[in-house]
Amino acid sequence: MFNFQYYNPVKIVFGKGTISELKNLVPAGSKVLITYGGGSIMRNGVYDQVKSALADYTVFEFGGIQPNPEYDTLMKAVELARSENIDFLLAVGGGSVLDGTKFIAAAICYDGDDPWDICAQGAEVNRAIPLASVLTLPATGSEMNSFAVVSRSSRIQKLHFSSPHVFPKFSILDPESTFSLPHRQVSNGIVDAFVHTTEQYLTYDVNAILQDRQAESILKTLIEIGPLTLTYPTDYDYRANFMWCATQALNGIIGCGVPQDWATHMIGHELTAMFGIDHGQSLAVLAPAVWRHQWDNKRSKLLKYASRVWRIESGYDDEKIESAINKTIEFFKSLGVATTLKEYNIVPENFAEIADRLDDRGMILGEHQNIGRKEVMEILSICAG
Repeated sequence: MFNFQYYNPVKIVFGKGTISELKNLVPAGSKVLITYGGGSIMRNGVYDQVKSALADYTVFEFGGIQPNPEYDTLMKAVELARSENIDFLLAVGGGSVLDGTKFIAAAICYDGDDPWDICAQGAEVNRAIPLASVLTLPATGSEMNSFAVVSRSSRIQKLHFSSPHVFPKFSILDPESTFSLPHRQVSNGIVDAFVHTTEQYLTYDVNAILQDRQAESILKTLIEIGPLTLTYPTDYDYRANFMWCATQALNGIIGCGVPQDWATHMIGHELTAMFGIDHGQSLAVLAPAVWRHQWDNKRSKLLKYASRVWRIESGYDDEKIESAINKTIEFFKSLGVATTLKEYNIVPENFAEIADRLDDRGMILGEHQNIGRKEVMEILSICAG
């Protein structure tokens, strides 16, 4: 196991009816800016619960944050927050709303010329407006981490940043707020949580026994309850377990002391930026291809994955690995998520541009830093369909 430091200050308030706790969690006297997406919180009752809980606060609102939060949209929120002297941000929605709000929190306090440098140049975030979340879509784990991904369509970019200053002060997770989610958003969220876990698990063995078992438990739980929570969307227990899996997948705990990959995510961001496919959809396409391409480097963990997660014990080692990858693809398909680029009309003629975009930024991917332009092209060919 590698040396590591683990820090996570986020208070989680989990369970039905917990949105009412906002009145006890937001600092008294705060000027609050509520951020949200397309308005689903108006239809599912979450908005009314939030406004009721914040009745004694000065509250402003900013809606319209996109599923891949757009820089230009977020900067309008920054202008509003600055003009109204906002001192607390409350993201109400899914991971995109929360990611966008993290960027807003950092950009409000940014002293440089262009806040986009936070993502594009890795400009340091020295401070940020305090923020919190009411989560309505489990997927990204953003409710309990310091990461965010932001898009800038005018530059065809989807980039990330991280800072301890954008950890949420608290996050409220009420599974009932997810009952009305569309099938597509839930299935994407299941894939996202699953691949977050494999990015930290399917690398190489460093004898981190507990972290391996924790990751395997998340994967097995998602396999068990993923299809069930789609079939029974108002079953509280299925939805609660899915919600907590998504948080645990990317709150840092399973990544302590282990090598991490993230090639699937980095290539996937390019697919979203260029072709507009959902983040979860890109992961379902790319993850099995990355594993196949890195078969030899990931061999020991792929065998562990086959045995412990999929309970594959018979056959030669290569047969076990192939079976485990195939079962993963079948699982994604069972959620209604496509697993080839062809199904999204992304053709081999597009591959060079995808690889060039990563290469132009000097990105070398994977836990061994062995995936460059040539290897990205090979991975894309594997999942072409």
